[in-house]
Amino acid sequence: MALSHRLMTMAAAAALGAGTIAAQANEVNIYTYRESKLIQPLFDAFTKDTGVKVNVISASSGLEQRIKTEGANSPADILLTVDIGRLEEAVAQGITQPIKSAALDKIVPAQFRDPEGHWYAVGMRARVVYVSKDRMKQPALTYDELADPKWKGKVCLRSGQHIYNIGLFSAAIAKFGEAKAEEWLKGLKANLVHKPSGGDREQARDVAAGKCDIGIGNTYYWALMINSSGPQKSWAESTTVMLPTFQGGGTHVNISGVVMAKHAPNKANALKFAEWMVGEKAQQMHADMTYEYPVRAGIPINKTIAGYGPLKPDAMPLSVVAANRKKASALVDKVGFNN
Repeated sequence: MALSHRLMTMAAAAALGAGTIAAQANEVNIYTYRESKLIQPLFDAFTKDTGVKVNVISASSGLEQRIKTEGANSPADILLTVDIGRLEEAVAQGITQPIKSAALDKIVPAQFRDPEGHWYAVGMRARVVYVSKDRMKQPALTYDELADPKWKGKVCLRSGQHIYNIGLFSAAIAKFGEAKAEEWLKGLKANLVHKPSGGDREQARDVAAGKCDIGIGNTYYWALMINSSGPQKSWAESTTVMLPTFQGGGTHVNISGVVMAKHAPNKANALKFAEWMVGEKAQQMHADMTYEYPVRAGIPINKTIAGYGPLKPDAMPLSVVAANRKKASALVDKVGFNN
């Protein structure tokens, strides 16, 4: 973590009074991996609507362990993060408690919430492909096809062990079974143009540069690029987004979500925040600020994201997908995917 980031976190911890925690009637303490500048308008709107002050600790890693180390004295009320892997890791660390909310159960589809209520989605992102406008001739792709030898030397993506790819590979295990998923992963590896590297934006860069025809990335990165200035905008302009599906299924969707901390000192306000995040106002703000899909039905999708075409999320519950994460990581190593 950069020094300035550490200082911000230390200052926030001091403001929360770590070590002498007492519930504050008009406050809620949120730990988050989301970028402050990206998410702060949501916190400001929540405070304006409810009168509840939001205290924030942000970091790039280690928040689950921090909450665990703080134990019963932790000031954390809510952990706001991305990816089912991080949400499930929080549960595995024993730092969460079930959120009991009829409102959340009504709004958030069952496949995007923990069966026992330990996590709820507040937004959705899909793992898709950025393809060359000039060189891609077919109008659609399936995930199954990514392992087809016809794409040999045509595919690029970031590390197979990255949390976003582990999510996709876990879904493949859930859909195909472990043995077939291993063969699929071998086929995908054989189609790579070079060793997995970079982030999702760099896959669009490499497609634009003609190094590959298909790059794997999340939906919101392309939207961020096309709505930016400089070279990233040109990368997006040279590519188009396709929403792959599993054969006989839908597109792999991951989430951003919330958990309630096990020792939340402001439990009522934590519940208020979680429920507010799936309200109409917050869902529209979240969709337009982060380029994610709303989890609440009836909320207009941001126009850039809507331009990809209709999203049909795969029906497999994310809790089932997440159960395969260790297997997926082991398969990545077994097939030498990153070599």
